[in-house]
Amino acid sequence: MTPVLGPQIGVPVTPAASVRVPPEPGELRYQRCAECEAANFAPTELCRGCSSGTLHWATSAGRGSVYSWTVVRRPAGRGSAGSYAVAIVDLDEGYRMLTNLVEVEPTEIHSGMRVRVDLRPTGEERILPFFTPDHG
Repeated sequence: MTPVLGPQIGVPVTPAASVRVPPEPGELRYQRCAECEAANFAPTELCRGCSSGTLHWATSAGRGSVYSWTVVRRPAGRGSAGSYAVAIVDLDEGYRMLTNLVEVEPTEIHSGMRVRVDLRPTGEERILPFFTPDHG
């Protein structure tokens, strides 16, 4: 099989200014509802569980498991030939995230595979969360 060479780096969606709080370097953040304790990701103004506006920011440990995935293969000759893996990851804190899996062979990816966050700069003063296999 062809190894996963690199992630697709797009422009992340910028949430409304009222819900943006810049994370500390090296942090993956999400919102937790003070009323029902539901984890909310992507950032929102009202809790998806109970519609409360009492959301606070929490720091994720960045560990979870693969819920679903696909491997995208790009044809050679288009300047960025290769493949990358896109996955939905269930984070241990109780939310799901659409992300890229890196440093893993496509044949090794499976539902339930444990992963951990790998925060990487994109070269545009942005840091995006990718996930790698969690062997520990």
